[in-house]
Amino acid sequence: MLGLIADLSRWISRLTLGFAALGLVVMTAIIGWAVFARYVLQQAPAWAEQSALLLMVWYVMLAAAVGVREQFHIGMSAATDAMPPILRKGCRVLSLILVLGFGVAMGVWGGELVLRTWAFDIPTLGLPRGAAYLPVPIAGWLTAAFCLEHLVAEAKGRKVEPLWS
Repeated sequence: MLGLIADLSRWISRLTLGFAALGLVVMTAIIGWAVFARYVLQQAPAWAEQSALLLMVWYVMLAAAVGVREQFHIGMSAATDAMPPILRKGCRVLSLILVLGFGVAMGVWGGELVLRTWAFDIPTLGLPRGAAYLPVPIAGWLTAAFCLEHLVAEAKGRKVEPLWS
């Protein structure tokens, strides 16, 4: 069972990270076009700033969720490294539970934010405002799922294998 969860989680993590990377590349191209259009063509596109911001929210939130699974977040290990192994494991489990709770909160209240703002448009894009907030609940539920994977692995005395292993 753990192998199936790990395989599915790795696949979701890889897909999410690829989508976030694509968002970063497209946002960079949009900003490049906006600079070129403003200074060379003397006519800045009205849609460029809002679309770049929309993409940035998407790729940052998705990459942050993947960061939970891949554990490339900032961590202060000096205190936990000095602890006895049982206390170290307890701190790791507690932090995973707290992050899981944060992910669930993002999923629930982020979803509510999306629903409440979907009827309003982003003027320069013609897209629903909720589309800008949609990555919040997606990243929240991904974060919660990735924390669950870590908790299951921790309970079985294993580690989650990162994508690049």
